[in-house]
Order: sequence, then C-alpha cells, then structure tokens
Amino acid sequence: MMTGVTAEQIAGWDAELSELTGSLGWLFNRPEPRVVFTQYVEGLLAELPKKNGWTLAERAGHVTPDRMQWLLNGSVWDADRLRDGVRSYLVKHLGDPEASLVIDDTQAQKKGTKSVGVAFQHCGLTGDVRNCQTMVMLTYAAPAGHAFIDRRLYLPEDWTTDRERCREAGIPDDVAFATKPELAVAMLKDALAADIPFGWVLADAGYGRDPGLRGFCHRRTLPYVLAVPVDLPLAGPPGKTRQPAVKRAEDLLHYAKVRAQWERRSLGDGAKGERLYDFTAFDVTVKDEAPAEGFAHWLVMRRSLHPNRRGKDGELHRETAYFLIHAPVGTTLTEIITRAGGRWRIEEDNEINKQLVGFAQYQVRKWTPWHRHVTACMLATAFLTVQHAALTAPEPDSDAPATSPAAPGKAQATGESETTD
Repeated sequence: MMTGVTAEQIAGWDAELSELTGSLGWLFNRPEPRVVFTQYVEGLLAELPKKNGWTLAERAGHVTPDRMQWLLNGSVWDADRLRDGVRSYLVKHLGDPEASLVIDDTQAQKKGTKSVGVAFQHCGLTGDVRNCQTMVMLTYAAPAGHAFIDRRLYLPEDWTTDRERCREAGIPDDVAFATKPELAVAMLKDALAADIPFGWVLADAGYGRDPGLRGFCHRRTLPYVLAVPVDLPLAGPPGKTRQPAVKRAEDLLHYAKVRAQWERRSLGDGAKGERLYDFTAFDVTVKDEAPAEGFAHWLVMRRSLHPNRRGKDGELHRETAYFLIHAPVGTTLTEIITRAGGRWRIEEDNEINKQLVGFAQYQVRKWTPWHRHVTACMLATAFLTVQHAALTAPEPDSDAPATSPAAPGKAQATGESETTD
C-alpha cells in the first residue's frame, strides 16, 4: 500500500500513464484503437468492482461495450509486441543483474467448454480438480520491484489433438501441445534473446522435477534454485562409500538427521510474521545430469521449526522441502537461501493481478483476445510496480550474515545438535 502520497504525485502518475500508453501507439494502425487501448488500461487500474467489457466501457463513457470488445476481438494489433513493450518498460526502470526470473502457473476458473484451453485440471486456487484455464507466468523479480514479463496459455492434449476445436477458438495451426515446463523454457529463451539482465531462475517442484528445464539451464549456464520432489534421482553417497547409498533426494534425510549442521535463516516477512526455517546443504550428483562448466549441484533441505506434518507412523514431524541448486562453485549457502526466499514474488504478482486489475475477470473465449487482455493487465501492474519503486527506498539487506557465510555442504550450526525429527 502506498501511504503519504501527495496530490501532485497522483497527477504525475496520470501524466506518466498517458505517456506510457501513448508510447505504445505504434501497436495500432488506426487512431480509434489507440484511444480505446488507453481507456482499457486506465479502466484496469481504476477502482471498479469488476473489470469486464461493460464496466470498462461505462467508465470510458461508452454507451455499449462494443468498442472494448472490438479492441480485444477484432482490431489489428499484436499482443506479443505489447508483451515485449511491457518487458522493456519494466527492465528500463527496474533492470538489475541481481534480478531473478521466477516461474509459476496460475488458474482462472471458467464455466463450459468453449473458453480456450479450459479443462478439468488441477487448480492451484482450490487445491483440487476444477474446470479452469491454466496460465504459465514469468516474473521479473528485481531488488526494486517485481512484475510479470511473459505469459503462456497451457493447452491440454484434449485441445491440441482436436484441431477443429482449436480453430473454433482461434488457436493457430502451428500451436502444438507443450508441457508447462516446456512453456517455461520458451519464455526463458525469449528473455535471453531480449538480453534482459538477471542472475537466477526460480521455480517450484512442478517445474524443478522436469529434466528438460534443468538441462536447458545447464546448457545456458543459468544458476537456479528449483524445488524438487523427494524422488529426484541422485547418484552416490555424500562422502564415505560405506555409508547408506543415496539414490533419491529423500535419502539425504538420514545424513541430515545424524550429522548435518542446520542454519536458521529468515525468508522474510509473511502473512503470519517472519518466516524462519532451518537449512542444511549437501553437494550432490544428479543422475545423468552434469552441471555447466564451473558450476556445481547442491541439495538444500529446508525444515520447519516445529512439527507440523503427520507421517506414515502417525507421529508429527517437521515438514522438509528439497531444493536443487545449480550455481557457480563457491556460491554461499547464504546467497542460496536468500534466492530461495524470492519465489513468493510471483505468488504476489498472481494475487495483485487478480485482485487489482481483473486478470481473471475477462469475458473472452478465444486465443487472440485472451492474450490481449492478459498482456494489458501485465502492462497495468508493471506501471504500478514502477511507480511504487519510485516511492520506496531500498531496504537494508536483513539476510546479511554477521559472520562469514557457510559454503554449501558446510552449513553453520544453529546451536542445536538434533539427531531426530
């Protein structure tokens, strides 16, 4: 929330928004869609109970929603070029080589079978299977702020194998089935081609489990912190060969219990206060996967402070999460933990887009208008992010260690010497 804002600053925002939308006028070959596009973005940023064709048209003084609907459905302009403009705008103001690219997906619940990509599939909003659309998103998370810079609509195989259904929804004939991690790789390729400054790639286990995504990062020498499942294949024990073999990530829990030192660190403030966890790390070999030259793999384990998960034995245990790290040799555990704590930024971007600019309130069904609406929402929140960054001075690095940081595999102790969970 922005507090202590003056009337002059608000007037300045209005002028800057007009300048921003005006600078994108080259997207359109006619003056009317330029005007309606500006009205559309202004409406997304306005305090309206819902952001749909009717409410946006009413705010703009239109008698009917026809002009808003035509902007999305019928006028000639390229949503991918607008996406490029959003990315350039955000990088111009917030670009930083210390930024991270964060991958995640989000859903919009929909009725019926006509909306492009809609299907009964897992819905992260509810944690179960719902009729929804799934969008794979890419956030640019810089020290000064964060916002979406790319998007891909996931099409289940039930869609891509029915080409007539695809044509009815306006899906181009060359759009084939792609997994969510493959869509993520496509966005990373575009970010690299655009030469945007960033240092790390972050994602949850839905993406970290994919060897194709990991392999892409290895080939492109990209550092990453990826949450991974407990069955991530590993090769060999961490140390003496007489110790129990390590074949999966969860096998390291034995070593963590009996001889690992844990370091207590904060991942920043959450909804319920400071997010404190215990961390430890091991250098590992991922089966059939070699890191980039000069890089190494580590498996970081994050453990909750208190028992909060009931195991197969019926007892409460501390919940443990696993993260695979691909980073230059010598990277400190401190930096890795700080990076791992940055994934929440894309969750916040999902929430901001849905609550503030009508990200999931669209009333369009086809491929092209979906991309146009979602990308216009990205522009609106990028504008908010830039204005907020201008008001907010950088805060001191609260994660800076008081002593020399531990290297991965040599975590500093927390003062505890626990051997049981």
